[in-house]
This record gives sequence, structure tokens and C-alpha cells, in this order.
Amino acid sequence: MVINLQNLLDGMLQDRSWHQPDQLGRRIDMLEQCETWLVHHGDAGEPALKERIEALMLELETINQHLYQSVREDIRQGRGAASLLQWATTMPHDGEEESYDPLDALVSGVLDLAEPGDVPALEAEMVFYQPTPARHIFDFIARASIDEHDTVIDLGSGLGHVTLLTAICTPARCLGIEWQRAYVATAKQCAQALNLRNATFIAQDVRQAQLSEGTVFYLYTPFTGTMLRTVLNMLEREAKSRAIRLCTLGPCTEVIGREPWLATDDACDPRCATLFRSR
Repeated sequence: MVINLQNLLDGMLQDRSWHQPDQLGRRIDMLEQCETWLVHHGDAGEPALKERIEALMLELETINQHLYQSVREDIRQGRGAASLLQWATTMPHDGEEESYDPLDALVSGVLDLAEPGDVPALEAEMVFYQPTPARHIFDFIARASIDEHDTVIDLGSGLGHVTLLTAICTPARCLGIEWQRAYVATAKQCAQALNLRNATFIAQDVRQAQLSEGTVFYLYTPFTGTMLRTVLNMLEREAKSRAIRLCTLGPCTEVIGREPWLATDDACDPRCATLFRSR
């Protein structure tokens, strides 16, 4: 392992093309390799090798931070859609639909979300929070035909990834509804820092939420059982007054796929974003 890593470091010194901004995925992969070595061998490894690795990691992280700051400035100036979407269409992923990949590292670096404060225990039927993998968010944005007439509501928005990225990439009004107040505070802080005037967050139980302005709804299985049933009944009532669209990810997709008032051309695969429309 030490010999292999030394060879890898020597190769990196000879080929410095990873300095180029468009080599973000390669730099992230290099960082992961270095971090893995430090976790498993850092304390027992050769001090000189450890020092070289830490110096390389600092250089990689500095280059990435400059890139993230550039994208953040584009977002503040209203150029965020073009800046982000070029990455979304070119960053590779490993084919595991539920896994995270370098695109998530980019989004994390750009959003730069503050650590939330105290988070109370979840109520029954609420699902432990995980952010939607970024490629599914961009897939949703690309396929949902969202325009300036839409109001996109993320039901159980967590730290706000879907709401924030949709607000960056579309002209729609974007609303995140989240029960955890600490998550909402973090999301609001991010929206303000990025000058996103079309992104709003509300700390509220979704079952008490006002959904009458929503035209597009997003659910990454934020709750199950009777709570999900209650929310679906609410959405069905909304669909009686206007056409709405739902995007789902995770186990709730199979439940929602059985709703007679919804239709989809997708396969209802819980590992991929599924788009539904009201009949």
C-alpha cells in the first residue's frame, strides 16, 4: 500500500493536469484515496509520506474551494443555472443509483451549508433525513418542465438541497417545508448568502401546511404510513382544482404509484426520480 501510494504521488507530480478547473471529479477521487490512506495507515505510516499526503490534500482542497467560490459568485449574480448545469451534465457517477458521487461534493462545496443546531428526535412515521443525491435533483429539474409560473414545494425539505438547487436553476418560486427548525435555519441562511430571492423555507408539520399555491411537489420519502396517507389525501384535494405534478424518490414511490388520481410514464423505480402528473 505504501509503495503504491508513493507511486501515485510521484505520478501526480509529473502530471499536473488535475490543476485544471474541469478536473474536479479527478481531484475529488484523489482526495478520497488520500483520506482512505490516512484513516487506515496515517498513525502507523511513514511521517514523510504522511506529510506529503497532507500537503497534496491541502493543495487539492484549495483548488476546489476556488472553484466553489466562483460558482457561488455566479449564483449571486444570477448566472447560477448555467454555471451549475454544465457540471450536472458532465460529471460522471458510478452507476449506483442510491449512492453519492463527485457531483454531491460539488453541490456541498457550493452551498456551503452551516452545521445545523440541536435536532430533536423524530416523531413516529417521520424518516431519518438524508439529502437527495444531486444527480436525481438535476434529473428532476431537467424533466419536470419547471417555469416561471410554477411553485415547487419540497415536502420534508431537510437542509434544503432540492429547494435551493431548483431556485438556482429555474425561475420558479421554490418552497421547502420542514419540521426540523434547525434545518430550516440552515437552509434560510444559505438562501440569503446566495441571494436566492425565489427560495423560501418554512418550519412546519406538512400536515398543517398550506399547499394551494403548489404546482410541483417533491418527496424523498420524508414520512411513511398514516402520515404519508394524510399528505397524499391533501395533494389529491389540491389536484381537483388544478393540474399538479409530483416527483418522488425512495420507497414512497411504490405507494404513490398506486394512487388512481396520478399517472406516470416512468417505471416507478424507487432508486430513481419518478415524475407523476394528476389525471
